[in-house]
Amino acid sequence: MQLIIAEKPSLGRAIATALPGHFSQTEGALTSAEITVSWCFGHLLEQAAPEIYDERFKRWRLDDLPIVPASWKLVPRSKARGQLAILKRLIKSADRIVHAGDPDREGQLLVQETIEYLGWKGPIDRLLISDMNTPAIKRAWQALEDNTRFQSLYRAALTRSRADWLYGINLTRAWTVTGQQAGLKGVLSIGRVQTPLLGLIVRRDRTIENFQPVDFYPLWADFATREGTVRAWWQPGEQHRMDDQGRLLDPAPARALAERLPGQSAVIREVEQKKQRQGAPLPYSLSTLQIDAARRYKMSAQSVLDCAQRLYEKHRLITYPRSDCRYLPQDYLKGVANTLRNACQGDDTLGRWHAGVDTTRASRAFNDKKIGAHHAIAPTGQTPRWQTLSREEHNVYTLVVRNVLAQFYPSFEYQDTRVTLEALEEPFSTKGREILQIGWRALFNAPDEDALLPAMTRGDEARVTQCEVQTRQTRPPEPFTDASLINAMTHVARYVTDDSVRATLRETDGLGTEATRASMIETLLTREYVHRQSGAIRATRRGRGLIDALPESLSGPERTALWEQRLSRVREGDDSLDAFLGDMAGELKTLVRAVDAARLAGAMQQAGGEQPTAVGKKTGSGRGRSTRRTSSNSRKKSPRRRTSKGQDNKQ
Repeated sequence: MQLIIAEKPSLGRAIATALPGHFSQTEGALTSAEITVSWCFGHLLEQAAPEIYDERFKRWRLDDLPIVPASWKLVPRSKARGQLAILKRLIKSADRIVHAGDPDREGQLLVQETIEYLGWKGPIDRLLISDMNTPAIKRAWQALEDNTRFQSLYRAALTRSRADWLYGINLTRAWTVTGQQAGLKGVLSIGRVQTPLLGLIVRRDRTIENFQPVDFYPLWADFATREGTVRAWWQPGEQHRMDDQGRLLDPAPARALAERLPGQSAVIREVEQKKQRQGAPLPYSLSTLQIDAARRYKMSAQSVLDCAQRLYEKHRLITYPRSDCRYLPQDYLKGVANTLRNACQGDDTLGRWHAGVDTTRASRAFNDKKIGAHHAIAPTGQTPRWQTLSREEHNVYTLVVRNVLAQFYPSFEYQDTRVTLEALEEPFSTKGREILQIGWRALFNAPDEDALLPAMTRGDEARVTQCEVQTRQTRPPEPFTDASLINAMTHVARYVTDDSVRATLRETDGLGTEATRASMIETLLTREYVHRQSGAIRATRRGRGLIDALPESLSGPERTALWEQRLSRVREGDDSLDAFLGDMAGELKTLVRAVDAARLAGAMQQAGGEQPTAVGKKTGSGRGRSTRRTSSNSRKKSPRRRTSKGQDNKQ
């Protein structure tokens, strides 16, 4: 019997539908004469809690840190024991296993760790599915690979999992116990992703609060030409005091010029015209979908992910949503006319957009060389049952379909015109845009368009009719929202100065992954490190105080880049799991010794956070070790915080 183990039930059912033969439902599986399809529910196993290794670790004490298992253990998640029992029984009857986890690092780990935990020693095939449509699954079934080809990917995933455990368990315990010495209540969780994310938010808030607005003084003038009036802006020379964006900081020269301008003759010095062609934006990755849905519909990143997951698993209307890719395979073009017709059926807006599609036209989005583990999110071609979709699901689905429809529209074409005028030997500049072909922009909001300029020719004369010096102020950056925070995590390289670190962050997913970014935001909200305020995400006093107390190496995004560099080497065989974790254990000893109750208390007070009751007395080596009373308090006040992985802290 051939046993297929899928990552989730919905995928298992889709596989059974696509394979030949009649499948009947049994407990936790679907069975035919020769094939059984079963599944996990995400991770069925989790890293064992510290007390599984040693009973004394039930008490949170600095003296016991860092906790580094000599031999790692996995334990069943509380709700997974029944499915593990089913898989164990099925494995006993199998002569071959097919690993059908998602085609990425985490998907490789999730199913393989289950297979190994259940003691399977036989051959394993790998089924790579990124689209739950029946034709796509059939193609994948005909292209099974040997799972041994993916062992380096598995080792990299296992390394990441254990490293996150070490990092989160030890630093969360260290800072929580230290926080209690400083009179703080509750758990102070630390994670490789959540803490730098909090750092981004805290630093943005501080930049806004400390921002000192600066006045600047633009001067405009209206010029009467043969064909009409045009407004242009003075371009002051380098002899004037300006900021790095060319804004005039001294009003005197602008005002002096403005007094002389009215009625003066002018001449048109330059007329530059350039035709531009712009292709459609690519189909969505998860992050870009979250950004657009947050901006357009004010949805949180987590709600966008939840909707996309339901559209994929429950409604089967879109392909795998947790993708970091924005390109589609050439195969998608096969039957694309029917795919798009079905996807748009029954909806007035989508139907109107579909009417303009030309499926003989294919954009740059269809490129097999640009696709990794997943391709972009796209409609599957199932006809929606609109009455079963929530408003939010409908909105998210419309965005996904729109961006794919746009690939079959003409380019957006326009002509930019830039004009330079001269009056009193001073240059003035203006620009305009004429739309030549709306193209794919018809599916999006109306294009931003500068006012059409009257026809002008180099050398033509003009006259100044009026002018004005305005007083404006520089503005601070906007506070983070779900959209801008997801964008910042995706492009976190912008926030580092080290060139090699920046390069790594650009090459990898950035801070977090497509699948985890939304949950990281929600984690910070749940732990009361941040709060939402009229759509903005701002740090709480507790979040600020924690970031101020932590070493900078814990609150910046550089660590993610350094980890990814090493994980890439592990995957390529140039580094090892043991070496990575060994180095990390050594670093953790230094980080644990660096915790400081007095510094934490001071940071919280300065941030205006919780009022510490007292700073705990230091004992022994002067490292702020917990006393017996502190350990007792930590046992009562700092229970293990379990996440979906069942760890004290995840990422």
